[in-house]
Amino acid sequence: MIYTSQALEILIGELSKLPGIGRKTAQRLALHLLKAGSEDADRLANAILEVKRKIRYCSVCWNITEKDPCGICSDPSRDHTAICVVEDPSDVLALEKTNEFHGVYHVLGGALSPLEGIGPEQLKVKELLTRLKDGVAEVILAMNPDVEGEATTIYLGNLLKPLGIRTTRIARGVPVGGDLEFADEATLVRALEGRIIVE
Repeated sequence: MIYTSQALEILIGELSKLPGIGRKTAQRLALHLLKAGSEDADRLANAILEVKRKIRYCSVCWNITEKDPCGICSDPSRDHTAICVVEDPSDVLALEKTNEFHGVYHVLGGALSPLEGIGPEQLKVKELLTRLKDGVAEVILAMNPDVEGEATTIYLGNLLKPLGIRTTRIARGVPVGGDLEFADEATLVRALEGRIIVE
């Protein structure tokens, strides 16, 4: 039996479907929205609808965009001979914040995960291979440092090796502010393999 509003329960249920949002957090958000003014609720609803109407995937790199091709792919000042391959659009946002990479991207749309039924056919691997015919000099593999990301990196590395294109991966190791004693063995191995000369 529902002792609160059915509309509120539906809202809590919908909010709890969002990643990282459990039932308690969904309930707090729903109650916050209930207390907020109608204008705030309307702005939030309109922002969600606008995103769903306007955002699509770039037909070149598969990043999210309002125009096709996206701003990065259509920017002539970017280095189109260097492609950084990432799992999701959020990875593009993270890398762009660094202002260090001036090439272009390719978003796979996930990582290999046989247990979840995600193989190369479910990712934008074929589209990546098509892009490599256009004078690409380097492919940088920037997958997440987890089992699926590692499997995807190995798979793509083996796929790209025969093409003769320089293929690199981002360095991994101990994060800034981290303690060696708390780092796992795999992280320490990566840190040692990716060591650089002190200048």
